[in-house]
Amino acid sequence: MAANEDQEMELEALRSIYEGDLCFRELSPVSFQYRIGESGDPKAFLIEVSWPETYPQTAPVISMDAFFNNTISAAIKQSILEKLMVEVEANLGTAMTYTLFEYAKDNKEVFMENQPVNTVTSVSNSIAIGTPDVPASKKKEKKEQLSKTQKRKLADKTDNKGELPRGWNWVDVIK
Repeated sequence: MAANEDQEMELEALRSIYEGDLCFRELSPVSFQYRIGESGDPKAFLIEVSWPETYPQTAPVISMDAFFNNTISAAIKQSILEKLMVEVEANLGTAMTYTLFEYAKDNKEVFMENQPVNTVTSVSNSIAIGTPDVPASKKKEKKEQLSKTQKRKLADKTDNKGELPRGWNWVDVIK
């Protein structure tokens, strides 16, 4: 079987396996990203796998240079890449992208055991939050503000209890 046929079969398999998985992203037909861990987890990381022209006979290019990984130390990244390359050598000649992602998921705790938890938080997290954390029970729901004409129209549509009359949204079938 030609390398391109193997790649097409693996691409189809990856799409069916990871359909609906928010951790998986297909950047191109030969480049994929997978997030290991939850997005709020300080020990989560992102692996990018790219296939060269002769994949799976040659090793895929594995990268951890994504912005998501900025909080991870360079030594930890290098350690993860070395462990993944051992896995690549063991699976050379076969479709291994799924195997690499699953290996990383299974060994996440081992990979990240030396990663300090109190690292600098990324800029995107501080911008996205914007408001201090307040428990949901203490937050007051804002009531929708209506103008006088909106209130009058609403009162005309509803009965004395503020409810819409029975059948207000029924469809007239017979004309």
